[in-house]
Amino acid sequence: MSSRAPAILVLEDGRVFRGEAFGSVGETFGEAVFNTGMTGYQETLTDPSYYGQVVVQTAPQIGNTGWNDEDDESRRVWVAGYVVRDASRIASNWRAKRGLEDELASQGVVGICEVDTRALTRHLRDKGAMRVGISSRSTDAEALLAKVRSAPQMAGANHVGAVTASEPYTYQAKGTAKYTVAALDLGIKRNTPRRLAERGITTTVYPAFADVDAVLAEGPDAVFLSNGPGDPATADHQVALTRELLRRGVPVFGICFGNQILGRALGLETYKLKFGHRGINQPVLDRHTNKIEITSHNHGFALRAPDSGEFFDTEFGRVQVSHVCLNDDVVEGLTCLDAPAYSVQYHPEAAGGPHDADYLFDRLVELIETTKGAKADA
Repeated sequence: MSSRAPAILVLEDGRVFRGEAFGSVGETFGEAVFNTGMTGYQETLTDPSYYGQVVVQTAPQIGNTGWNDEDDESRRVWVAGYVVRDASRIASNWRAKRGLEDELASQGVVGICEVDTRALTRHLRDKGAMRVGISSRSTDAEALLAKVRSAPQMAGANHVGAVTASEPYTYQAKGTAKYTVAALDLGIKRNTPRRLAERGITTTVYPAFADVDAVLAEGPDAVFLSNGPGDPATADHQVALTRELLRRGVPVFGICFGNQILGRALGLETYKLKFGHRGINQPVLDRHTNKIEITSHNHGFALRAPDSGEFFDTEFGRVQVSHVCLNDDVVEGLTCLDAPAYSVQYHPEAAGGPHDADYLFDRLVELIETTKGAKADA
């Protein structure tokens, strides 16, 4: 086993954790957040929603299944840094092509291991997500702290432009193509068009700053608003586009960042959560069915619940807060009762699991068919 360089992690409140370099040797900064998932680290690392964030894994050992060529959720690793307790020295999985650390190093991702991630997670839960720096170049805590405190905040950050596609591209339906969806790429994960394709949907993905005429140019049956990074309060272009879609009666389905955009289009405000929801074990109540789903989350912002409670009035008719988190009552979904639109804050496409919410893609098919039927009868 090769020896590792010493490394240091410094939070903006001055707390210091010392460990060893993991991945690329260097220095990095971002917002410190923790993910409670016990599986799916490859999907986490390649999720564009983590852009600008240093991810702390609460699972005690990471890397034991290596890295394969099938599970990437995008074209690259997006995290600003990576923190693990025990970095597995051995990768053992029939699909593994190389080790996790080799992949991180090849992509220039600075990480740290041999850190007490339990203590770090408890600190972030108590004090809240905050800026952080990792360095394996120097172990001077005071010098690193000064750099951390000069790094940009996540609140007010517009990161969508850094992760979105530069040109439109199309993902074909499997089998017979039944419908078409235009997806706005705010940081879309590959498993979303895969899930849609399984239902006979061809998806064309558009850059985040495409205008409404470009998004609707091919006459899609619905528009999908994807997940993505940064502060949803900065997404004015996407909110304006969504309001125009609602005016035109185009079916809309949003997840995560897309839920916040739909909420803003309906008049709700967003706010920053203390430490966010990130993991694959979040209980959510679906008020449509009164069932509880265990869901995959990755968000640090949320919609502020309307003062009126479960139902509220908007320019586009009545809206229901259709899903709520049972841990803290955070708004987890909206359903428009007088317009063809709905959204959820979590990830029904979750490739690392769980799959309780996969039916939400079936709900999109039903919404498309209902809207088409209503237009035919008009």
